[in-house]
Amino acid sequence: MKPEPELVLTGCFSGCNWPLFSTRLLEAQLQTQTRQHRDELEALHTQIELLKDDIEKKQELLNYTSSLSPEAKVEYSVQQEITRLTNDNLDLKELVEKLEKNERKLKKQLRIYMKKVQELAAAQAAAQSGSSKGELTRQVTLQRKEKDFEGMLEYMKEDEALLIKTLITDIRPSSVAATVPCLPAYILFMCIRHADYVNDDQKVESLLTSTINAIKKVLKRNNDDFEMMSFWLANSSRLLHCLKQYSGEEAFMTQNTPKQNEHCLKNFDLAEYRQVLSDLSIQIYQQLIKVAEGIIQPMIVSAMLESESIPSLAGVKPMGYRNRSSSMDTDADGPTTYTLQGLIRQLSQFNSIMRDQGLDPEIVGQVFRQLFHCINAVTLNNLLLRKDVCSWSAGMQLRYNTSQLEEWLRANNLFQSKASATLEPIIQAAQLLQVKKKTSQDAEAICSLCTALTVQQIVKILNLYTPLNEFEERVTVSFIRNIQSNLQERNDPPQLLMDTKHTFPVLFPYAPSALNLETMHIPASLGLDFLIRV
Repeated sequence: MKPEPELVLTGCFSGCNWPLFSTRLLEAQLQTQTRQHRDELEALHTQIELLKDDIEKKQELLNYTSSLSPEAKVEYSVQQEITRLTNDNLDLKELVEKLEKNERKLKKQLRIYMKKVQELAAAQAAAQSGSSKGELTRQVTLQRKEKDFEGMLEYMKEDEALLIKTLITDIRPSSVAATVPCLPAYILFMCIRHADYVNDDQKVESLLTSTINAIKKVLKRNNDDFEMMSFWLANSSRLLHCLKQYSGEEAFMTQNTPKQNEHCLKNFDLAEYRQVLSDLSIQIYQQLIKVAEGIIQPMIVSAMLESESIPSLAGVKPMGYRNRSSSMDTDADGPTTYTLQGLIRQLSQFNSIMRDQGLDPEIVGQVFRQLFHCINAVTLNNLLLRKDVCSWSAGMQLRYNTSQLEEWLRANNLFQSKASATLEPIIQAAQLLQVKKKTSQDAEAICSLCTALTVQQIVKILNLYTPLNEFEERVTVSFIRNIQSNLQERNDPPQLLMDTKHTFPVLFPYAPSALNLETMHIPASLGLDFLIRV
C-alpha cells in the first residue's frame, strides 16, 4: 500500500529539530531580501547622484545662457546640437563598423561552406564515375599545357583596387631596388596590354584613371621626399614611353625588335592618356626640383663663398674683415657651416637616387641644369650684396669652387647637359675679381670677358671690390666710368640680382626600352600573386 504524504514528511524530518530549522530558513530569506533591498537602494542612490549632476549641469547651462545675448544663445545652442549629433554619429559609425565586420565574417563562413559543398559534390561525382569505370585502377592527374608567356597580365575587375594599393599606394622604392628599374610601370602596362587584348575599354580606362589618381595622392602625401618624387617621375615617364613604344604608330616603332612590334596595342588609341601622363610627369619634375632646391639652398652661400677649400688662402681676407664671423654663425653652440665637398656629396646623392631608379639620363641632365642655375643665382646675388667676399682671394676661391663643380659634371657624364653653362656668370665674376683694374686696356679686357654679366652687375662688383692690404689700390671712379662708357650700347635688363626662381622648360624625349616584356619577372615579395601571366 502507498504511504500517505503526511507520513513521508514526518519520516524525513524525524531526526531534526523542527523549530531550529524553521528559524534558520527565515533568517536566510531575510538576509536575501535585505541584500536585494540594499542593492536596490544603492542603485537608487546612484541614479539620484546622476540626476543631481545632470540638474547641476543644466543649472550651470541655464545660468550661462541667461547672461548671453540672443545671437550668442542661438550660436551656443547650435554648437551644443552639433556636439550631440557628432557623438551620435560616432556611435552609429561604430555600430556600422561592427555590423560590417560581422557581415564579412559571415560571408567568409559562407564561402567556406560553399567550397565544402562543392568539394563534397565533386567527391560524390568522382565516386560515381569511379564505380562506372571499374577498369581504371590507377589515379591520373590532368595537367594543363603551359603556353608561352606573351608579356600580358590578367586580373579580375574586383582586384583593381588591390593592384593599385599594392603597386602604387603602399609601395616603397626600397622594396623594388634590386629589381628591374621602373618595374611598377612595366607591370601596369602589361595589365593594360591584356585589357586591350580582350577589347575591354572600360577596364583600360578605369586602370589608367586609377593609376594617375593614385600617383597624385602618393606624391601629395610625400611632397617633401626627393626619393619618392624621383621614383614616380621615373615610373610615370617610363609608362608614358611604353604607351608610345607599343602604340602601333610607325614613328615610335623604328627601334623595336620584331617581337616588341608583335606586342603593340591592337584595339585602343591611348594618345589622350599619353598627354595626361606627360602633364603628370611635368608636375612631378617641378616638385622634384622644388624639393632638391630646398635641400641645397642653405648650403650654397657657405660652400661657394665662405668655405676655405684652398689651404693656401686660409685666413687671407680683405682689410677690415679679418675677424668677421661667418654669415652662418647664428647658433650659440657654434656656426652651422657647409663645405664645398658637402654640397658635392649632396649632388652625388641626388644623382645616385635618380640613376638607380631608372630615370632617363636626359631628364637627369635637365634636373642638374636647373640645380646649377640655382647655385649660380644664389652665389652671384650674395656676391653682389656682400663687400667682404669681393676681393682677389675670394675670386680665387670662387673660381676654384666652380672648377670643382665642372669636374664633378665631367666625372658623372653630365657636362653635355648645359649645366656647366649656367655657372658662367659666377665664373666671370670670379675672373673679374682677379684681373687688373687700372688702365683703359684692362677696361677693354673686362668688357670682352664679362659677357654673361650685366653692366649693373659689373659696376656693382667693381664698387664693392676691397683690397687685401694697404699696398693694393682700390678701383678708381674713372676706371668704372670707362667700363660704363664701353658697355653703354648693351641692352641689359634693369634688375641687378638674378632670378633664383627661373625655371628652364622641361622636355621628355622619347626613350624606348630594349627590355622584352615576356622576360619580365615579378618578385613574390610584391604580393601580386592574383595576377595571371598570359
